[in-house]
Amino acid sequence: MRVEILKFDNLGRGIGYINNKIIFVPKSVAGDILDITIEKEHANYLEGKIKEIIVPSKKRIEVKCPYYAFCGGCDLLHVSLSESLEYKLDKINECLNKNKIDYKVSEIVKCPKQYNYRNKVSLKIIDKKIGYYESNSHKLIEINNCLLLDDAINELINDLNELEINNGKITIRINYKKEFLIVIESDDKLQNINNLINNLINKYSIVGIVLNNKVIFGDDYFIDKINNYLFKISYNSFFQVNPYICSHLFDLISEYTIDSKKILDFYCGVGTLSLVASKDSNKVLGVEIVENAILDAKINASLNNINNVEFICNDTKKVIDKITNEYDTIILDPPRSGIDKNVIDKIISENIKKIIYVSCNESTLIRDLKILLDKYKIVNFKLLDMFVNTEHVESLCVLNLNKD
Repeated sequence: MRVEILKFDNLGRGIGYINNKIIFVPKSVAGDILDITIEKEHANYLEGKIKEIIVPSKKRIEVKCPYYAFCGGCDLLHVSLSESLEYKLDKINECLNKNKIDYKVSEIVKCPKQYNYRNKVSLKIIDKKIGYYESNSHKLIEINNCLLLDDAINELINDLNELEINNGKITIRINYKKEFLIVIESDDKLQNINNLINNLINKYSIVGIVLNNKVIFGDDYFIDKINNYLFKISYNSFFQVNPYICSHLFDLISEYTIDSKKILDFYCGVGTLSLVASKDSNKVLGVEIVENAILDAKINASLNNINNVEFICNDTKKVIDKITNEYDTIILDPPRSGIDKNVIDKIISENIKKIIYVSCNESTLIRDLKILLDKYKIVNFKLLDMFVNTEHVESLCVLNLNKD
């Protein structure tokens, strides 16, 4: 079925029309004329898949990844980096405009590396084959290289079959010293696993291997470094996957908290933003529900000789009622689900002067901003290309309390 693509949607899919009904086609771009197959029919829209590119768009570029047509890892490898950056700016501004938020974002921080920027990957193993799932399915795409991953991770992937795992999941993390932390999840009876890992240990700098939450070699953490800050990262703690853009994020947090004296950091993880924000402040309190992350955060304060930061392990929704307006700044870096409305209402009621909201999900960010803007105004809004070649983008929004 023939269709012309007119523009991107907010998930990076191309949009066209068939018999006046909208159709979404992944990995297409405005100007493409395609022969497509209809994958799913819904009441108000269709979902399609490229069968053949009849006339390629002038915006389309050659894709360097052999798995791209099927793999669910990337969305925008078929367009130039400048085109993808423009798309992300347009997407956020369109979202703001649709929700009647009177602000236009004009800047996106570009990653210095278009490829090989990720320091973490999670791979599926099915019938001894290792790879990613195909888009919107549980069908495995076997890979031996991914353009997004650090080169050293790609090298290691090619040796993972030595572990003789039939089915499961492997997560690989790499730090600034090119040291690996490997996490294996599998129901297989891996009785010979300790002998099998020897070849990997001899070939690579591996600081730890964790099997089903149990350490079988080394440690369950490693140390990473961003902007001269050292961070202990446990195998199950969150840490940004792009160290290059993470460095820029730290710089912006430092800039936007230079006049803040008492800072509250909700969803603080291993304490990264708390420690960066502590430089010019008198006191920082970090709150996180994941116990391992808080244990790491406390060690990270010590690693960096920072003594004006306190970390507590608790649910933000339970802590918020104890917060008072002694804090002049609050940093929010929530999960993709955004912030609980009770938390937002409490922030507003305490008249906290400044909010720094970091988000990887524009939908929940905009939802929360619509509430906050009853009492706050946006003074800075930047995008960061944390997830290059995908439709995702990191947002950093700074709001000040209205004085009117």
